[in-house]
Amino acid sequence: MNRTIIILLLLSQISFAQTVDRIEWNFPRTEELKTQNLVTEYNQFDFSNIWTLTENNNVLGIIGKEHQRLKIKLISVKKNPNNPNEYFVSGKSCVKETICDFNGTINLTEIKEVKEFHFGVDDEYSDKGIKSQGILIADYEFKENSDQKHSGIFKGKLYSKWYLNSENQIKYDNIEFISDGFINNAFVGIWKSYSTGKEKESNWADYRVPKTNRDFDIGAGEFSPSEKYYDKGWSDYKPMEIDEWWK
Repeated sequence: MNRTIIILLLLSQISFAQTVDRIEWNFPRTEELKTQNLVTEYNQFDFSNIWTLTENNNVLGIIGKEHQRLKIKLISVKKNPNNPNEYFVSGKSCVKETICDFNGTINLTEIKEVKEFHFGVDDEYSDKGIKSQGILIADYEFKENSDQKHSGIFKGKLYSKWYLNSENQIKYDNIEFISDGFINNAFVGIWKSYSTGKEKESNWADYRVPKTNRDFDIGAGEFSPSEKYYDKGWSDYKPMEIDEWWK
């Protein structure tokens, strides 16, 4: 009996580790990227559309060590006409029953192209005229309305995948969407309370949550929260259910 329990525990740990690995691999690693930072060369392009494309029920987030469910909606993202690396953002956050408005900025710091293009299953994008693909890194800071209850500031790093199409338009890179553990637009940082100054880990992204406990996401092909976290707002999670909570 003890041997069986040990084997089951080992298999469980392997499953969790594989899920984490899949999530990490869906962002190009350093050796897969060209070394040059092309942020200046890409000033002419507008990245704003890639952060508002995903249906909100698939934008998944956590706040705090307990992994309380965090809902984030970027309602408007506009490029600053006076600073090509800055984007003005407005949106709303929701934790439990508390909804807050926020405004802030996304500031591009790095843009790097991949060394080798990916074209999806059966190379379905190979004839789409893709000119370049890559990842961007940005600093973000979103300030919630201080007049609202339980408000504070979100800040950290943003990682997004994109590609440049034949019409010189920046597009959201969902070419590998059907792959296990697909993730994009990863916001990794903290939330700091106005009233107490206390900081909490706060991460969200499209389709998966970046940087979580190993036992949190037990899904293989797609996100699935462990029952352990159901009382943290995840018991009613339904990936196909549209809940326009921000309206």
